[in-house]
Amino acid sequence: MDFLFGRDISSILPKDLELEYSRKTGKIKSFSIDEKLIGTFRSDGGIALTIDGAKLFLKQKGYQSNCVVPIEDAIPFVSEGRSLFVKHVLKCGQNVKSGSDVAVVDKNESVLAVGRSLLPFSYYLQSLDDIADRNRGPLIRGISVKIREGIKSRST
Repeated sequence: MDFLFGRDISSILPKDLELEYSRKTGKIKSFSIDEKLIGTFRSDGGIALTIDGAKLFLKQKGYQSNCVVPIEDAIPFVSEGRSLFVKHVLKCGQNVKSGSDVAVVDKNESVLAVGRSLLPFSYYLQSLDDIADRNRGPLIRGISVKIREGIKSRST
């Protein structure tokens, strides 16, 4: 956990973590707390967080470096589960890498969605410095975060 999301992130996890194992391989498939799924292990060694997992990790101070903040106009679309485009990114955490799992949060640090980043933090750092006015837009266009689950797309 600490390797993927930052130092001391795993300290937020309680001792009574529920683990689900694969019947075929015997490896851990997913983990949950009080029957709420927190995340699943991907075949590439990463962890795919759920909305509940992102909310839990957001309580730990260092997790903000794994988050992406969209502009106000994009919030309804992202929370419905639609992808976040590059031109709609307001802020990006320093721990965001290509292919890493990220939480999309609003300015008040409320989780809107979770997904996979397609661009690293260094891209946003360069593009925001190079482009003083937002009217021209970023140098690269397209999807920034491929949303896996939005808060409004969930069935409750």
